[in-house]
Amino acid sequence: MKRNFKKMLAMSLACGAVFALSAPSVDASYMLNPEVKDATPALLEASEIGVLKYENPKMQNLPNKDAILVMSFGTTFKDSREKTIEATVKAIQAAHPNVKVELAFTSHIIVDRIKAKEGLDIPTPEAALQQLKKDGYTRIALCSLDVIPGMEYAYDKAIFNEYKGNFKKMTLGTSLIYWQGQEEQRDDVESALKALSTQFPAVADDEAILVMAHGTPHPANAYYAVIQDGINKMQLKNTFIYTVEGWPSLEDIIPELKAKGIKSVTLMPMMMVAGDHANNDMAGDDPDSHKSVLMKAGFKVNTYIHGLGENKAIRSLFVERANESWDMLEAK
Repeated sequence: MKRNFKKMLAMSLACGAVFALSAPSVDASYMLNPEVKDATPALLEASEIGVLKYENPKMQNLPNKDAILVMSFGTTFKDSREKTIEATVKAIQAAHPNVKVELAFTSHIIVDRIKAKEGLDIPTPEAALQQLKKDGYTRIALCSLDVIPGMEYAYDKAIFNEYKGNFKKMTLGTSLIYWQGQEEQRDDVESALKALSTQFPAVADDEAILVMAHGTPHPANAYYAVIQDGINKMQLKNTFIYTVEGWPSLEDIIPELKAKGIKSVTLMPMMMVAGDHANNDMAGDDPDSHKSVLMKAGFKVNTYIHGLGENKAIRSLFVERANESWDMLEAK
């Protein structure tokens, strides 16, 4: 019997909230029970999921001057940055030709390194929003180029919560993979895997595809188990996901490969860019690289060193996420 998710969540929250969803809503949230008369800011913030929205009651008389701010972790690999992050930003700009679209990197270290190496000023989200405020923009649609809602997306949410009061209206879109098909929500895992699989090579019975994700100490690392389950349900042959900095690791996957009689593997990153992790951790020649570890274990290894942003189908999904944030900004 299908459990009633709405009732479960309502019962689990002592605050008396109920879960209200619409199909296929992008701004689902806990709708506070009418009995909750004086909801605290903390309770209201905890109830927010999906595309976030804030309207500043003190600024509703200001004229609308809108901008889209795209947030990405960033990379110092210039060639990959152009083919992935910048290509995605251009696609978002093409979908909104009359709107100012700005890019910010959430990695302050990468911002500093690019400045030192290339003389290029890519702002942090904080600096970008401060400049937009200075330039008179009053409504901001924040967009994320994160794959899952892990630590980097938590930073995106922190930016939203810190700066939303400085603008007339602000929205924040979701990561590439967010909804998992719960209740009447869409299944981002399935759509992302369909897009990702467009770059998969055909595999024989003794061949496999190893998809390298980042991994995170954040509880959102659990998404990788859901993604592997999606891979299995979609019958993507001999395909396994593993992580650089989380679970499962490559060492967790190797016994499965041997048990299935796999002789040859193709490594590919499930990351926005093909940066340090893809070029060095995954495909480098050092003895502890994933390629070297697999070769030492007796596997033939091929590498596919391209970030997700090079995949047109993936870029289209990121444009959809940006559109959702923009549509929420425009909604009355």
